[in-house]
Amino acid sequence: MQPVNVICIKWGQKYGADYVNTLYSMVSRNLSRPYRFVCFTDDPEGIRDEVEVKPIPEVGFADFDERKPWTFGHGWLKLTVFAEPLYDLQGPTLFLDLDIVIVGSLDEFFEPEGEFLVIKEWDKSDATGNTSVFRFNIGAHVDALEHLKEDPVGARKNVRNEQEYITQYVDRQGKLKYWPAEWCRSFKRHCLRPFPLSFFQQPRIPEGAKVIIFHGRPHPDDAIAGRSGKWYRKVLPTTWIKEYWR
Repeated sequence: MQPVNVICIKWGQKYGADYVNTLYSMVSRNLSRPYRFVCFTDDPEGIRDEVEVKPIPEVGFADFDERKPWTFGHGWLKLTVFAEPLYDLQGPTLFLDLDIVIVGSLDEFFEPEGEFLVIKEWDKSDATGNTSVFRFNIGAHVDALEHLKEDPVGARKNVRNEQEYITQYVDRQGKLKYWPAEWCRSFKRHCLRPFPLSFFQQPRIPEGAKVIIFHGRPHPDDAIAGRSGKWYRKVLPTTWIKEYWR
């Protein structure tokens, strides 16, 4: 069976090494094929030894600052994984955000054919995908980086963030495909009970879900403690997260 890559990226202070370590642990329990787990980061302190740690690729933008991989917004750092070469990595690669909870097998994410597979963004009617979970082949989308480098202002003119940029870019090339909708579910949209049940029943795992996405607030540790992050959203302590997020 062909080995695959599972990668993540950590920068700044938003998430600590514990998020990387927990992600590795979840992957190790839910992926049966041979794989490399690689974290690109600006701070390797505290990351467990089983994780391959590499610096965030410096991709050489016109506004490149020696202190940062690039300077027009940290969210865009995710696109550095499209660099070619990407250290010594090759082949099929699954990118995972740090703030997810894996509740099912990841094996199936390497089965569908396609050049770029991603979550369909839940609140967008256009081609935009949610890049919390996406799959690509190393080096296959270096042209997206080159396009961004050639005209950093123009290339970002009609997009709000890096996931709009990359998914709309590959869609224009006819290379965009989406995971089955039930595989990747939003904690806020699909796990929380509707009002007023949210005051009496804890969030649930949707049928068929493999990965739960925590976009914005709450984060997984917030949900375990029953912190919603918003005054208008009731989240009861979600005990099942502790079973999976470890």
